[in-house]
Amino acid sequence: MLFKDFEETKKVYHIVALYDLEPALKHGIQYNNKITYNTKYKGFHSLIEKEKTKNIPAWVRRKKAIFASMNYDISFQFHPNSVILGLKIDSERCWVANENLANQIYAPFIMKDIMGFNNAVHYIEGEGKELLKKYWETSLSFEENLLERRDLQKDYNAEVLVLHDIPPENIEIEYIVSGHEILKAEQWEKKFCK
Repeated sequence: MLFKDFEETKKVYHIVALYDLEPALKHGIQYNNKITYNTKYKGFHSLIEKEKTKNIPAWVRRKKAIFASMNYDISFQFHPNSVILGLKIDSERCWVANENLANQIYAPFIMKDIMGFNNAVHYIEGEGKELLKKYWETSLSFEENLLERRDLQKDYNAEVLVLHDIPPENIEIEYIVSGHEILKAEQWEKKFCK
């Protein structure tokens, strides 16, 4: 894993594009303070929330979540020109779900609106709906996850739904990802800010 375990660091990890870094460091992070929220994800979150099972508390709302990861595999491919932030969270206001299940729906969700791929809607309404039910059925509170550690199970890619704002003082730059390398903030500064 790229980072030490949460039990040691007390942090989860969030990726922002370089142009979103300065506002995050100045004003913190809110669920809807990125351009991509309305353009790419809001409808997707609504689709997933439609399949929410009765055991999920009302305060767990994907549409109002900041998404983070418990950790990353050392071989994870990060997008160039992004920054990996360490976030200190209120663990009682977070939820954990298997991102692998949601990811199987995203491409069909986008493609269904493109001419020639409209039949992807049938996948979403059939197999996709079942995947989303499983997404919710296998999710649990952050605190429960710390006891069960589903995030450490094979094929469970734990996404953390952070259901509160993150103030600037709870944000740390962990790595800066350029087109061809990933550097800790101090390494990047040493290389580019001589």
